[in-house]
Amino acid sequence: MVNTVVRRVYHNLFRRTSTFALTILLGAVMFERAFDSGGDMLWDHLNRGKQWKDIKDKCGLPAEEEE
Repeated sequence: MVNTVVRRVYHNLFRRTSTFALTILLGAVMFERAFDSGGDMLWDHLNRGKQWKDIKDKCGLPAEEEE
């Protein structure tokens, strides 16, 4: 079972240099987006109630007028 999966991954993604490079590039982009989103979620969780988006309604600033 595992041997079959490894063989298919090799033949479809890693056998040719062009598909290998594309696989690495797409993997890096997906990892970067996931890591960035995870970092933002962690930051928002750890700083809940301290950020501008959390306290802007409590500041008592006048509402912006629409023209």
